[in-house]
Amino acid sequence: MKHFSRILAVGLMLIAPRLASAATWNIDPDHSSVGFSIRHLMVSNVKGNFDRFSGTVDLDDKNITASKVSATIDASSIDTRVQKRDDHLRSPDFFDVAKYPEITFASKRWSRAANGKLKVSGDLTMHGVTRTVVLNVAPFSKETRDPWGNTRRGTTATATINRKDFGIDWNKGLDTGGLMIGDQVEITLEIEMTLSKAG
Repeated sequence: MKHFSRILAVGLMLIAPRLASAATWNIDPDHSSVGFSIRHLMVSNVKGNFDRFSGTVDLDDKNITASKVSATIDASSIDTRVQKRDDHLRSPDFFDVAKYPEITFASKRWSRAANGKLKVSGDLTMHGVTRTVVLNVAPFSKETRDPWGNTRRGTTATATINRKDFGIDWNKGLDTGGLMIGDQVEITLEIEMTLSKAG
């Protein structure tokens, strides 16, 4: 019995540091942004944001491959600063928010890249279609304490997707040739997180 107790104690000592390195962080929507950019008329880029979103990051700095992230975006919160355009984007021609109200992302694999960066691969579900997308994630900042006692960290993530992969393929030809809207969408996520106080 004493031998078993010693083995159990050693085992707990070995896993304790690993458990201590993992923490759950909540994405702070008031200090984060979900932005995108797409080519318009083959001459410029139009940018926009989704204003309502939430998510959690289970971050393990010592074993980054064990980390996880999940996020949900309210598709109807799209904002390009032009009401008529936003209404069109919410329509069945594009996001069809009445039928597909949410955009979700759930990570499947984390890996380290050069210069402290990360590659986070996961399932992006949008417009009723799920595709694998890879986020290029900057190194997470060090922890800092805000004036209200919350522990915070942050990062920036980018990705490029083809909207047609998600069945969003509305377009219009131009008299000069080419199309009104590009297919490639550049995504930029500015993320600030607070350490979960649960438990």
